[in-house]
Amino acid sequence: MRHRAFLVVTIAFTLGLSTVFLASAAGTPQASKAQDSNQTRDLSGVWFTQGKVRANFAFEGAAPFLPWGEERVKAGPQKETLVVLCIPPGVPRVWTEPYPFEIISLPGRVLIIYEFQHLIRQIYTDGREHPKDLTPTYMGNSIGKWEGNTLVVDTTGFNDKTWIDGSRHPHSDALHVVERIQRVSHEVLQVDITIDDPKTYVKPWTAQRIFDLKPDWEISEQICEENNTYLFPPDSSK
Repeated sequence: MRHRAFLVVTIAFTLGLSTVFLASAAGTPQASKAQDSNQTRDLSGVWFTQGKVRANFAFEGAAPFLPWGEERVKAGPQKETLVVLCIPPGVPRVWTEPYPFEIISLPGRVLIIYEFQHLIRQIYTDGREHPKDLTPTYMGNSIGKWEGNTLVVDTTGFNDKTWIDGSRHPHSDALHVVERIQRVSHEVLQVDITIDDPKTYVKPWTAQRIFDLKPDWEISEQICEENNTYLFPPDSSK
């Protein structure tokens, strides 16, 4: 009887250990998978493209302007000096400015801190939609979602006071920009951009920018307003 009791206890103990081992083994891949998922979505860091142009915004051939866009081009570069006067560059032109930027991930949003003009862009990832009563702005309203390890950013609500890029391609207040931001390797960030403006262009067009990780860099203070001192020096007689 004593042997039978010992056998039962031994079997139960063995089964218990097996259950714990199997549960632990089953749980490990799930934890690793979740951890890997978080790591692949980590865009954090300071990024810059140094000493070389990494994927232009150029059209292949003539830009497919609609009449409104052609009129804006013929009117001349009336917005040429706005960035010099510290007006925000807008999206997607902000990606072309020769300054670093930092990406910070927070619960429900991703922040991009651009050294240029010390702009801060908030991309909401909490599932919200664009507000229906958007006030047009220079940088627009951005919401995002994750598709695998790619942050897909949808931005609308622009005014028409900026250029799309440094080549002074115009846009209207109907501009809609989609950016797909992904870390193609630990040290390389790729931004694929779709530009859709049904008031200015006959069809959407795309661009791409590539940036390198700068792990030892920090975002510095860049005071654009100092430009106004040089362009419009104060009256020394006052």
